[in-house]
Amino acid sequence: MQTKTWQDTDVQEGFAAIRSEAPFIYGLTNYIAANLSANVLLAAGAGPAIGTAVDWISTFPAGAAGVWINGATLMTSSADDVRTVARTAHEAGTPWVLDPVAVGSGAPEYDAVIRSLLEFKPAIIRGNASELIALSGGIAGGKGVETTASSDEALEVVVELARATGAVVAVSGPTDYISDGTTTVAIPGGDVRLTQVTGAGCSLGALCAGAVGALGDPLLAAIVGHAAFARAAELAGARTKGTGEFAVALVDELSQLGLVAHE
Repeated sequence: MQTKTWQDTDVQEGFAAIRSEAPFIYGLTNYIAANLSANVLLAAGAGPAIGTAVDWISTFPAGAAGVWINGATLMTSSADDVRTVARTAHEAGTPWVLDPVAVGSGAPEYDAVIRSLLEFKPAIIRGNASELIALSGGIAGGKGVETTASSDEALEVVVELARATGAVVAVSGPTDYISDGTTTVAIPGGDVRLTQVTGAGCSLGALCAGAVGALGDPLLAAIVGHAAFARAAELAGARTKGTGEFAVALVDELSQLGLVAHE
């Protein structure tokens, strides 16, 4: 298994490509995570649009460089709208990211809608260990939107789910693991406060969409997104104490990655 960090040249060059390409990224997420997700994309150099306004769902996925769908958008978006976005992206050849938030937490109708999106071939699936274990058909007992399993426990599932779906699959944890079913990469780092800030994981899905929109390579994009996010979290954690200032510092550090000497 390979290990990748921000210090790898291909990671830094990949992140720089987001800034230089400035891709338009369209996403569906929940109202709790929308602000942080948009700010993370802006900090990386992408241009986000979020939501199901009028005919956005049938036009933006085709015109965007990348799309992400966070399952919790079903709080305010209809299942038909979410499926329209996934279908439109798929038919247009726009790479899209699925974040199956809270799958396996005991809401079968919700789970069925999320699983139905696999029909539209996401380029990247990223989530926590419980979500990915449940998405693959296992039982992990997620606690609402929180995981009760570790990323290490989900490693085998990540590889198998990648092979079954054809997507790059990424699990977050103390060590993140990313696999396309053949190549598996470990990404260490981050900060524990990522689990204490609402929308942090959701915004990582958005960042992966920004990376795949700029790079076109789902495996490299997932690596770049996760490694950059981990490094920004480390830098933010080193200079903050509470969770509120950490969340702001995370966006600040992302906006400075590749531009400042302390990296």
